[in-house]
Amino acid sequence: MQELGIHDTAGILRQPWVSPERTSSGFGWDQLYVSTQREKPYRAAFDPAPTHLLILHLDGPVAVRRRSGRSAATRRIPAGGLFLHPADRELDVELLGGLGTVHLYLTDDALQGAHDEPRPVRLAEELGSSDPLIEQLVLALDGVVRRGEFSSRTYVDHLVGMLAAQLARAHSGGGNNDGERSTGGLTRRQMDSVRGLMELRIAEPLPVGDLAAVTGLSPSQFSRRFRASTGESPHQFLLRLRLDRARRLLRTGAQPIAEVAVLCGFSHQEHLTRVMRAKLGTTPAAVRRSS
Repeated sequence: MQELGIHDTAGILRQPWVSPERTSSGFGWDQLYVSTQREKPYRAAFDPAPTHLLILHLDGPVAVRRRSGRSAATRRIPAGGLFLHPADRELDVELLGGLGTVHLYLTDDALQGAHDEPRPVRLAEELGSSDPLIEQLVLALDGVVRRGEFSSRTYVDHLVGMLAAQLARAHSGGGNNDGERSTGGLTRRQMDSVRGLMELRIAEPLPVGDLAAVTGLSPSQFSRRFRASTGESPHQFLLRLRLDRARRLLRTGAQPIAEVAVLCGFSHQEHLTRVMRAKLGTTPAAVRRSS
């Protein structure tokens, strides 16, 4: 398929008040176009584009006004806030202050391909929403562009799939159609979103508030429903994922044990050894010898 480019966008990036710093042009991506830039204040209207537009605010807060017919909505969007505009809709927007942004333009084929229900996904228009998983995925894709990793196609396809799935799960215009809850627990899609964020940020401290945010629940509600679904606390579940990741790396890779520990969210090699011995009755060295 043809590489997605600036001609597939809403036209914002062609304006004189936008100063792109880097884009995915030349990477050969056919489902996604990424651009990172500084934007000056402006107001403009744009014709419908064939791609879904997702904007991550890198700093702020800054006020943004979106108009539709005679109505208008204004929000002060903080750093990490999202602006979402579905494909094939006109866009009338006003930026009331300068800021840095990452723009992602996603094909509808990619969005629908990540959706496992017969009804098509219809994204909602969002102004200033928050989604820690989406934020991390956007930053990861921007990182690929920033580092010039032209050969990372498999990794990028994985990120695009996760991004499209999270948009379909948490940002569709039909409300919460995640399916039936297990008694008092999380829906399957909420659980998938939580696990996706855990795996993406497995090497980092991960507050319960960030996990709760991708489910739309308060931290206390999230913790209660997570335990009802899994029988574990979020911390226990994340620790198990980290141990699973560490065992895979020890068996299949050649990184030093100390590096594996850090990559999997442990503070140092001794920390990994202590936890692995307590939880699994073995040690990193023993796991590596058995591979």
